Order: sequence, then structure tokens, then C-alpha cells
Amino acid sequence: MADQSKNNNTPEIFELNNGSMQVKISNYGATITSLSVPDNNGKLADVVLGFDSVDPYVNGLAPYFGCIVGRVANRIKEGKFSLNGVDYTLPINNGPNSLHGGNKGFDKKLWEVAGYKKDGDKPFITFKYHSADGEEGYPGAVTVTVTYTLTSATTMRLDMEAVPENKDTPINLAQHTYWNLSGHDSGNILDHRIQIWGSHITPVDQHSVPTGELLPVKGTPFDFTEEKRIGERIGEVGIGYDHNYVLDCPDQEKVGLKHAARLRDGESSRVMDLWTDAPGVQFYTGNYVDGVVGKGNAVYGKHAGVCLETQGFPNAINQKSFPCVVVKAGEKYKHTMLFEFSA
Repeated sequence: MADQSKNNNTPEIFELNNGSMQVKISNYGATITSLSVPDNNGKLADVVLGFDSVDPYVNGLAPYFGCIVGRVANRIKEGKFSLNGVDYTLPINNGPNSLHGGNKGFDKKLWEVAGYKKDGDKPFITFKYHSADGEEGYPGAVTVTVTYTLTSATTMRLDMEAVPENKDTPINLAQHTYWNLSGHDSGNILDHRIQIWGSHITPVDQHSVPTGELLPVKGTPFDFTEEKRIGERIGEVGIGYDHNYVLDCPDQEKVGLKHAARLRDGESSRVMDLWTDAPGVQFYTGNYVDGVVGKGNAVYGKHAGVCLETQGFPNAINQKSFPCVVVKAGEKYKHTMLFEFSA
């Protein structure tokens, strides 16, 4: 196990390595900083956008690269909601909305390392964070744990859990890695192909908040029910995709999880299959990334990576028709993702 005293107050980077894939994860924001997997020739490449050291993350230079976002991922309209007869106001940090937990969400917190096995069979790291009552405007104290495990040669599993201690509270955690299966420094992802197991999206208003409707994707630029190039119709959706897909109840399941998406890079032939138990996935094409200097001085521009953030629906706390994101005091929030790589 890791030295607990050392890493409770110092941001650092930990490695998981099972011989065929290598992942680097920081206790700052429970952030994936690097993930290397082989292509069809066995050549390793780092397929996530990020930085070489923890300093740029701590200094606020990352547009949510690789981190866990919460207490509530995505947008809450005008930073307001009511729960159990009480009105709550959150920090506004995204146009008129509150985004990804506020000014100092879980991505900007130092997490405790509660367990760590670097290599061997099923290497893992567990992070723990205690969110105080009233933090960023949210009600009640919450204990959060996040575990990354390399479950097989080229598979990583993420288990997120959270327990509100004394008050009901909204909880919606998401993993915000930007993927580029050609390699983090290989340009944009417009030639990546993607299939999303979602036949509806939650359309948004001018401030990117869902209107409450469900829109069938058939015949629209949002239709990825069959695999196609990300860039094929991206020009028809403004600056790019930043939309929540309603995941279908699929025929195929894996360890109780449903198939959310398959991302494929023709050049390296790397494939990532994503499985989840969340109701939605935010498909985001890195529209706001602009000249960020990352690992090895790679410069990340617009569309340099794609995010597939499985989660509850955006602004669900204010949309009664959406799946509920309120977790009652003493009950447990659970959210699992499986990242399965192949070539």
C-alpha cells in the first residue's frame, strides 16, 4: 500500500501497470494524466490529453482534462435548484449556469489515497474525498470514493461511489478524459469513427442547457446509431458536439453494464469500447480547447480530443421528467464505467 501520510497533502502522480497497459493518475482531481495502450502492431501510445506534471492541473490550466467532475457534473441552469422545500444557489461559472460542481469542484480537490497496488494482477488505486455541507453551495456532507482498476490486459474499470451523510443532495459524477486514439499529440479527432448506443439526445437551449425534451437522432447530424466519422456532419451543429445522449436499453450487456459507445481510430486501428450503468453520455468534441500546451510540448487545439462522459442528464435536478439525481441521506450513489481497448 502507498504511504498514506505522504500523499494526503501533496499532489502527485501514481502509476498502474499490468505489463500491457500503463495508466498514470493523480490524487489531484482523481485525474488520469496518461493512458498508454498498444496499436495493432503492439506499439504503445498515450491516448489522453494532459500534462507531464501535476503543476499545470493545480494551476488551473486544464480544461477538465482527465478528472472526476462533481458534486454534479455538467450544467445546472442559472445555478439554482430547490430540494425538500429549500432553495439553493450555486456559483455561476459557465455563461449563466453552474458547471461541473462550481468554482472548486471535485476536479480541483486533493483526494486521499485510500488504497494502491501499482502492478501485478489487477493493479488499482482508490481515492477518497470528503465534501463538506455547503461546499460550492450544495447541501449536506458527502463521502466519495473512486477506484481505477486494470481488470485485464487492456481494460480499465472505474467505480465511483458517494454517500450523503446527513442531507439529501444531488450527486452526478463524471469522468472527463479527452481521448485521442491516434495519440494525444496527433492532431484532431474528426477522422475518428464513433458509434453511440443512443437513439435520442436531450436538445439544448442557447446556453447549452437541456430543454426537457427528447429528440430522436434519426436523420440528424446527431445520429451515430451506426458508426460514422465524427467530422462528417459536425459543421451542422455549431462549434461541435456537446450533447447528452439518452442511452438505449441494449441487447448486449457486460458485467451488468450497457454498451454506451465505440470509438475507433483508423490510422492506429485502436478501438475503445465504453460500457456504463449511467442513463446518459455527454459527447463532447473539445470545442473550447485552444492552444493548450500539454505533454512533451504538444499543442492541443480545437477538437484535439473527444470526451465520453457517462452521467445523469444535465440539469436533471430541475427537470422532473429526467432520471432523478437526488441521493437520499445514508443511501449510496454508484456509477461504473468500463474502458475496453483493442486493436
